[in-house]
Amino acid sequence: MKGIKHIIFDLGGVILNINYKLTYQAFEALGVKDFTSLYNQFTLSSLFDDLETGKIEKEDFFTEMKRHAPSGTTDQQITDAWNAMLLDFPLRRLQILQQLRQHYSLYLLSNTNAIHLEAFNNILQQSRGIPSLAEFFDKTYYSHLIGLRKPEKEAYQLVLEENGLNPSETLFIDDTLPNIEGAKLVGLETIHLLPPKTIADIFR
Repeated sequence: MKGIKHIIFDLGGVILNINYKLTYQAFEALGVKDFTSLYNQFTLSSLFDDLETGKIEKEDFFTEMKRHAPSGTTDQQITDAWNAMLLDFPLRRLQILQQLRQHYSLYLLSNTNAIHLEAFNNILQQSRGIPSLAEFFDKTYYSHLIGLRKPEKEAYQLVLEENGLNPSETLFIDDTLPNIEGAKLVGLETIHLLPPKTIADIFR
């Protein structure tokens, strides 16, 4: 941490526990056949990318998903299945953020979407009585609001430039290797967080 003044955190798998398999299972229980291949197909056809970069509204997402679901499937059922992957905010991780903020400027850079943003802030409110992740950071950056996703270098550059951060004094923490590689391209210091390690292991 020598020379580090700023830290940019990823969200899912770093601060928020997630399990993609639960969303796959929820969609299949809903009657969406083989959601895992559909997810890959949509990645190719850009549905999820468009949702995560704010190019489409959540209503467009619901409409597309209903084409692959049984007749009568509701927006709420799709929302619940899509949010099934979002688990919990371990208290120790939130405490670490509070402690770090006394010594560093903290930023959040997350590939996410409008449906998940509302859901994980609800989880935070219900479980910890805190209305928004914004409470823990100097600034939060969500892909669907900034129109950029990791590992696009422009996503990292936006955070650096808006806040006047020197990349060599800025640490980026993520659990996904392509995102780490993207961060290195703009000169950020990085930590690739691999399970079972958590930020509690990094910041003892």
